[in-house]
Amino acid sequence: MKIEQLLYPAIVIVIFSIVLFIEFKIRMKLSKQKIVKVEEETQAVLEDAKKQSEALKKESILEAKEEVHRLRSDFEKETRERRNEIQRLERRLIQREESLDKKSDLLEKREDSLNKKSQEIQNLEDSIQGLYNKQRQELERISGLSTEEAKQILLDEISREIKHDAAVMIKEVESKAKEEADKKAREIITTAIQRCAADHVSETTVHVVTLPNDEMKGRIIGREGRNIRTLETLTGVDLIIDDTPEAVILSSFDPIRREVARLALEKLIVDGRIHPARIEEMVERAKKDLDNEIKEEGEQATFETGINAVHPEIIKLLGRLKYRTSYGQNVLKHSIEVSYLAGLMASELGLDPTIAKRAGLLHDIGKAVDHEYEGPHALIGGDLAKKYHESPIVVNAIAAHHGDVEMQSLEAVLVQAADAISAARPGARRETLEAYIKRLEKLEEIANSYEGVEKSFAIQAGREIRIMVKPEIVDDAGSVEMARNIVKTIENELEYPGQIKINVIRETRAIDYAK
Repeated sequence: MKIEQLLYPAIVIVIFSIVLFIEFKIRMKLSKQKIVKVEEETQAVLEDAKKQSEALKKESILEAKEEVHRLRSDFEKETRERRNEIQRLERRLIQREESLDKKSDLLEKREDSLNKKSQEIQNLEDSIQGLYNKQRQELERISGLSTEEAKQILLDEISREIKHDAAVMIKEVESKAKEEADKKAREIITTAIQRCAADHVSETTVHVVTLPNDEMKGRIIGREGRNIRTLETLTGVDLIIDDTPEAVILSSFDPIRREVARLALEKLIVDGRIHPARIEEMVERAKKDLDNEIKEEGEQATFETGINAVHPEIIKLLGRLKYRTSYGQNVLKHSIEVSYLAGLMASELGLDPTIAKRAGLLHDIGKAVDHEYEGPHALIGGDLAKKYHESPIVVNAIAAHHGDVEMQSLEAVLVQAADAISAARPGARRETLEAYIKRLEKLEEIANSYEGVEKSFAIQAGREIRIMVKPEIVDDAGSVEMARNIVKTIENELEYPGQIKINVIRETRAIDYAK
């Protein structure tokens, strides 16, 4: 039993090995058959490839031969065409060369002819120059003058005639232009002034604060002057306490400080408690109240003129102008009036009245801070307007309204004209008697400095100067020229509000006696 158990697996293994061997043999035989078949197919494919390659080779050779033949034909054709073109160009060059040879011969002949004529002309010139010299010598002998002397006399005579004709022409042109321009300008300005009415408040550099009684003066001064010193230190204003009954004078060139001091002092008088701590409190309160009032005044000015989208800082500057005066004229009221006038004139001329009114309202904002910056208030105002993003037209109109820079728009001209109208209006400004007399004397001095002036009179409060000239020295054309020269001199040497009329009068008197 044990032997059978051992032989059975061995037999199975042997049988399995035999089966595997037989299968291997069968697969080997099949593989050889497949290899033979594959080789036969490969051989057939190779034969077909050889046949196809031979056919393609023959076709390629034929195509190459045909291409070579075509290229050769094209080359021969192009060569023939180029040869024909070269031959044609050669014929043209030969013809041109023959033509140039003919022209060269003609030019040589013409040059010979011109040389002969040039020689003849030179001979004629020499002959004419000799005759001219003889004639000039004869003329000098007859007239008794040299050539240079005669030339100078002729030039002087021509110069006098030209000056006279130019002066007459200038007078005619100016008269015609002035008639038309003055008529139109009078219409526009008259219309603008009639439609504009603005009040003015005149102020000085002092404020008078009324007191309930004279005992209040002592309380304002305080023990050993501590109250008055505190008030003067905090406000920067001088308090003048004199014998004036029931009044205290506040003096300062800064109108804002003066107004702060006035408000604070009035509050202290009403409150009755006057000591350094209370003074400091009232001054601070007065400053806040004044800041609010300044803002309100600026906003009111923009509202009155219809100007919007104004920077808050510019509104504050406008409000400050309420406390600024120029020759006694309130600057804020003056600015509003200039805005009205500029806008009305712009409307009459077909320009944008909004820009003109805006420039007119802001033209003097430099005066609000001119004590803080150096330079003319017009340039300061222009810089401020540019800083707060105003349009270039408005900036230029502000900076140019006193001629500090060149005007770049018609609106700038209108602002300058409106400023002059507002300032020159009778009663709008005042000036000291001393300055007024000096201006009149200077006007007459300028007029009398010109040759031919007999008398001069400054009249119409210095707004006109009448000049009597000697008729035997100054003719009609000369009087026109003299008026223009005097105008230029006055504009360069004097400062004055408005405009000055120059009236040159020339009269001829014929006097005889019957005996």
